[in-house]
Amino acid sequence: MTTRKIAVAAVAGAALAASATGVATAATGATARPSAPAQAAATREFEGTVVSVDRGARTFRLRDVERGTVTIRVTSRTRFERVNGLAGLRRGMTRIEALVVRSNGRWVARVVERSGGGGRHGGEDD
Repeated sequence: MTTRKIAVAAVAGAALAASATGVATAATGATARPSAPAQAAATREFEGTVVSVDRGARTFRLRDVERGTVTIRVTSRTRFERVNGLAGLRRGMTRIEALVVRSNGRWVARVVERSGGGGRHGGEDD
């Protein structure tokens, strides 16, 4: 078998396999249709100290000891807990946690909160 025949056979085999799974290829001429819905973006958590806040760009930089410094975007859907919104974030604030997802190459915050707090959250221990 020549090299050209092997390449044609390989393309035909790949096209057959792709059409069996519902994935289109140029060789099959079928329309594109994914076999399963796209997976939701994985949620990550960063925790650390606020390095800077850019209210105009609606972003802040957070220094995570384990992962380094990241820039996080805040949207109208971002939920804040124990922090008064983006206006409540200040450079130098510690114990800030952000649950983020990757969207268009940026980290976008789902939740931003101040962790810790200590104190007594339950009933009396007397």
